[in-house]
Amino acid sequence: MESYGKLKSGTDIRGRAIASDTAPAILTEKAVVDLACAFALWISRRTDSARCRLAIGRDSRITGAAFQIAIINALRYAGLEIYDCGMFSTPAAFLTTQFPSMKADGSIMITASHHPSDINGLKFFTPDGGVNSEQLCEIIALAEKGEKLPVTATSAVVRRDFLRLYCDAISDMMRKGTGLFMPFRGMKIAVDAGHGAGGFFATRILKPLGADISPSQFLEPDGTFPAHPPNPENKEAMESLKNRVLDTGADIGIIFDADADRCAVVASDGTEINRCALIALASAMILPEHEGATVVTDSVTTEGLRKFIEAHGGVQKRFKRGYRNVIDEAKRLCAMGVDAPLAIESSGHVAFSEHYFLDDGAYFIAKILVAFANLRKRGGKLTDLIEGLESPAEEGDIRLSFVTDGWRELADKITSRLNGLSERLLKLSSDNYEGVRAYVSHADGYFIVRTSVHDPVLPIYIESNKTGGVKSIARFLYSFLNGFEGLDCTPLAEFIGDDEVAPEDELDASVSDETNDIPETDLSDATDADDETVYPNNEENN
Repeated sequence: MESYGKLKSGTDIRGRAIASDTAPAILTEKAVVDLACAFALWISRRTDSARCRLAIGRDSRITGAAFQIAIINALRYAGLEIYDCGMFSTPAAFLTTQFPSMKADGSIMITASHHPSDINGLKFFTPDGGVNSEQLCEIIALAEKGEKLPVTATSAVVRRDFLRLYCDAISDMMRKGTGLFMPFRGMKIAVDAGHGAGGFFATRILKPLGADISPSQFLEPDGTFPAHPPNPENKEAMESLKNRVLDTGADIGIIFDADADRCAVVASDGTEINRCALIALASAMILPEHEGATVVTDSVTTEGLRKFIEAHGGVQKRFKRGYRNVIDEAKRLCAMGVDAPLAIESSGHVAFSEHYFLDDGAYFIAKILVAFANLRKRGGKLTDLIEGLESPAEEGDIRLSFVTDGWRELADKITSRLNGLSERLLKLSSDNYEGVRAYVSHADGYFIVRTSVHDPVLPIYIESNKTGGVKSIARFLYSFLNGFEGLDCTPLAEFIGDDEVAPEDELDASVSDETNDIPETDLSDATDADDETVYPNNEENN
């Protein structure tokens, strides 16, 4: 029996699809076919229908086309109605289940989001949204047992340009939002698709709406991603777009990840709007229509963002890292009668209740452009919407690697002992849902230490409003973490500086005494978030 559990990454399938000199391919064509056939069977049982409608599409990565052909060929005699959608976006994959002209019972998107070109994966959708973790386990179990639909009749395979329907819907929304048929006439817009699937936004949406898209770059699909990582969190990618905006005099810059479910923007003056600034922008756009509403975010957000949301009449709920976690929490709150119209992760996944709670980068960009066009009529700027967002004086983002097979147990031990530190040293956050978020008064700042569910990584984020505060907190964390065998603290030492790793203040000097007799605590529910998988040499989104 095949073993496909190792390919599970939260609610997605992900794995190395191209072998290297040091690592074999684990997401093979056979694995992809087995999982797709299992999903078709699962959908058939779910709908109690022998002739289901199944949509299949992909992003631009190297192995996508071959995987798509293999899936269609494997299901050719299962008696299905198969829509071959070619290359499109992950949000479009879900919307094939919603648009009346298709109404697919399920869809398969072949993508690995922003990950390197040798990685690929699968996302499965039903009309209710992406499959959850439990449902994905059911599909994997069917695949491992080799279960699939019987050979009954030839499937009808139809090539559908669903992207045209999707683009038409986005364009109509933008025309209605601005009250203009050509709302972007006279506007220069730089779109950076990172050679992913999102180039359509420039050529099939913005250009027909009157925009000058000549400042755009990397629109051509290329699964090797030669320009830069297709990732709105990546510094190189954002710097590339920023330079393009400034060099061409563009009014705004837009960037997508490879499958266009995440995004970020750059204002005309070069201001980068991603991570917490992007959350602030989305909040400023939605809260005037939802007074007192709750904005659900992931845990890695700044104190300045919390103040910004509250100043705009909203309430922030920091939840577990992982886009499905924040979306599901917003849905849960709405079901309880709480107005939670926005679920957004700092990685750029943005989902609005008005849009199926679908994390759709193109839809969010469309809303931003509508707001921007309306602001321009009054002489305003996009950055006006995030005016007042406080940024910390200093920030630090460090990722440590576990170098032991028992890393999960070690991660739990580290988190447990951090949670057990006395109030004299730390003040633990009362609204945290994963890892440890603790305030350090002498440094006027805080840190977040959490563990990746899927990978041997310990991400650390530090924020301080005091000059030197981040390094002070980092020294404390180094003195605490360096005592755990099996954790490589080299990146933390390099962040501090070789001449500064020794404790220098009262907090640092006290840590060894304070942690000698810390009791173990139960953290059974402290780190059960569905993170996204992190691959070697890829520092974002873990």
